[in-house]
Amino acid sequence: MEKALLSALTLTLLGLTGQAVARGGYNDVPPGDAQYKQCIRYANSNYDGGEAPSPVPGQNKAEAYCECMWNETPDNFRGNLVKFAETARGAKTNKICEKHSGWTDY
Repeated sequence: MEKALLSALTLTLLGLTGQAVARGGYNDVPPGDAQYKQCIRYANSNYDGGEAPSPVPGQNKAEAYCECMWNETPDNFRGNLVKFAETARGAKTNKICEKHSGWTDY
């Protein structure tokens, strides 16, 4: 009986944990998040290829890139995610997110 209860609790916890993580291994961006929406608009208007499929199932390159940037920047960051990625300070994060989204030339 104890093993069955422990197994049920383990499966429940695994299920709850899985819901918090997005398809690409990152936390889901809250619906309607203004910073994420701005990132998508800015990336698509300033760079080519954002609408192409990414390696993340169900996301295009801009969506995967912006979700990565949203998760990889500090919680208190409130600026433009793509403009941050274009700075020396954001270069490392940009490289991570370009690779994650498949939006690279290498």
